[in-house]
Amino acid sequence: MLKIQNYSKTYKNGKRAVDNLTLEIRPGDICGFIGHNGAGKTTTLRAVAGALDFDTGDILIDRISIKADPLACKKVMAYIPDNPELYENLTGIQFIKFIGDVYGVSKSDRQTGISKYGDAFELTPNLGDLISSYSHGMKQKLTVISALIHKPKLLLLDEPFVGLDPKAAFTLKQIIAELCAEGSAVFFSTHVLETAEKLCNRIAIIKEGRLVAEGDMETIKGDTSLEHVFLELTDNG
Repeated sequence: MLKIQNYSKTYKNGKRAVDNLTLEIRPGDICGFIGHNGAGKTTTLRAVAGALDFDTGDILIDRISIKADPLACKKVMAYIPDNPELYENLTGIQFIKFIGDVYGVSKSDRQTGISKYGDAFELTPNLGDLISSYSHGMKQKLTVISALIHKPKLLLLDEPFVGLDPKAAFTLKQIIAELCAEGSAVFFSTHVLETAEKLCNRIAIIKEGRLVAEGDMETIKGDTSLEHVFLELTDNG
């Protein structure tokens, strides 16, 4: 579903943000992407989403190159950044319908999704309100609902649980598991290692732009914890 091949990104100031990263995520995978601040997680996610160009390598979404056909790639995925920017002069329902129009979601599928996810995140009573009146957590929920409305094959999330209350975070974890059980794939960054350990079947650890570990969760952590492995790989030297 996602194949990153020898991906590198250098910013104009000469900083090498990501260096020769190769990673593959299969349908049904929930892959956690972990690393310290500045390690290259957000840069990588933005490149996969088609929001950031890059120097070398390629990124394939469902076997299609993001460089060769970005529109085809974006049709089958959804990206939720760590600080989503919304059209605050729209109501919640107007925003979701706008996203539905962008992705060509039928009215019946749209209504089903709005009802299902609006109720799941307890946002239905507020969908008629202006987004400018929403709290940060409500905006996060609206962003998730709009991302799910077209049933993406690949869901990209940057620190998705930040700003969500415990119940909403639990709901999102359930939805992620449900999506992957249906054959989609999820790739998300997080600092919450306990969540990653419980939720993910695959893990990728990045340090200073380089991938230092990648594979099935049980193989990576062995008889210890993900936290122990992460600190061992990222804190020495």
